Amino acid sequence: MKPIAKPAATPPRARAKRRPPGDDLGAAELGRRVAARLRALRRTRGMSLDQLAAASGVSRAALSQIETCRTNPTVGLLWKVAVGFGVPFAELLAEDPAPVSVLRRDDTQVLRSLDGKLHSRALAPAGAHPFLEVYELRLAARGRHVSEPHAAGVREIVVVLRGALRLTVGATTHALAAGDSVWFAADVPHIYQNPGTSEARYHDLILYAR
Repeated sequence: MKPIAKPAATPPRARAKRRPPGDDLGAAELGRRVAARLRALRRTRGMSLDQLAAASGVSRAALSQIETCRTNPTVGLLWKVAVGFGVPFAELLAEDPAPVSVLRRDDTQVLRSLDGKLHSRALAPAGAHPFLEVYELRLAARGRHVSEPHAAGVREIVVVLRGALRLTVGATTHALAAGDSVWFAADVPHIYQNPGTSEARYHDLILYAR
């Protein structure tokens, strides 16, 4: 039998160049992009930090830290800012639009909840459509994420890809398994829970009112 050659070891320098999506470098780039968009949106709307704080429920100090890139915002905080501006979530991450835009997995920044149990990754380039956003959600075992109401008229479709989901919308809870999907009004409080003992994975489509 011909001996099987072992693959050559990856040089340390080459290994160092590889980075998983959502690492510190990606988070820093995301922070710079959000800071620029926040300043631009405030300027076009003529809003002060105090006015945005009142509209979003995010403190003036926290908004100032985002604008000056002194902190990397969490997914929950960005949702509040988007609601305060009255814009789709992806508007805070958008770059200049192009006729064709490809989003590579390794170029995607992962947003995390404050406790680190929920990871959210965009599946479409930011600004691809003004009324539709698509995300991959990963929720840790026994994880729970409380989402505050989105802007009026926002709807969500969640597809369970792996594991299970307990979704509470208002006062009603729905149990879903892999392959199930649910549509609901997201302009009311809603809670995602993973009742399983391993990470669950979902696709989340967010539709904005026209």
